[in-house]
Amino acid sequence: MAGARSRFLLAALAFGYAFLYVPIVSVIVYSFNDSRLVTVWGGFSLRWWRELARNEAMIDAALLSLRIALVSAIGATILGTMAGFALARHGRFRGRALFAGLVAAPMVMPEVIMGVSMLLLFVGLERLFGGPERGFPTIVLAHVTFAAAYVALVVQSRLADFDRSLEEAAMDLGARPATVFRTITLPLIAPAVISGWLLAFTLSLDDLILTQFVAGPESQTLPMAVYSSIRMGLNPQINVVATIVVGLATVALVLSSLLTGRGTGSHAPK
Repeated sequence: MAGARSRFLLAALAFGYAFLYVPIVSVIVYSFNDSRLVTVWGGFSLRWWRELARNEAMIDAALLSLRIALVSAIGATILGTMAGFALARHGRFRGRALFAGLVAAPMVMPEVIMGVSMLLLFVGLERLFGGPERGFPTIVLAHVTFAAAYVALVVQSRLADFDRSLEEAAMDLGARPATVFRTITLPLIAPAVISGWLLAFTLSLDDLILTQFVAGPESQTLPMAVYSSIRMGLNPQINVVATIVVGLATVALVLSSLLTGRGTGSHAPK
């Protein structure tokens, strides 16, 4: 009975992973397909990789997405680190529950609701103050808003089991709190901060719903370009784009896991 149950659980697990990852693997495989039909194998070829390299519209969209992701990841890391530090270190202060709820809200709130609210906000600001004009700055602000929540969660989790003996020793020797944070705390939580940055970068790079609400008519990110291209019909170049994005996301995930594991293992009690 136990053996049959184990085989059933293993089969269910294999089916679940196959359901998730076989479509992704097929996209990667068909990015090297020579046929114009995305569902018909015509032989191995780099034809569509070369075609994508000559697609200026898609390249411009990819470069814009990379710039947005870099800037928004930096902003989200700064805000998220401060929020995570405040939640982990300052115990119970007045309004803590409200602050924690506001920090976590972007992770549970539907992106459609966030997109509509930010669109109304930016339209109102543009009417009252003449800006910011919808485009690069509004997309960055929107991405920072939701990505900072994920960074705060990662940093707060790292600080939850942080050994404060080194900080206390430094303060006993006369170091000020700002100096302690800069020279001791920040280097020790750096793996979590970098992991949060990678997570924010990945989230910004592949966001579509929120970006569509806050982007201007002349700002087309890579997910928006891919979505528009699919609506016109399946193009084999989309398989190449998807393969590149999957590769970037995989690298970011692996680096994040390595950094998080290193940060946890290097500071574990001995």
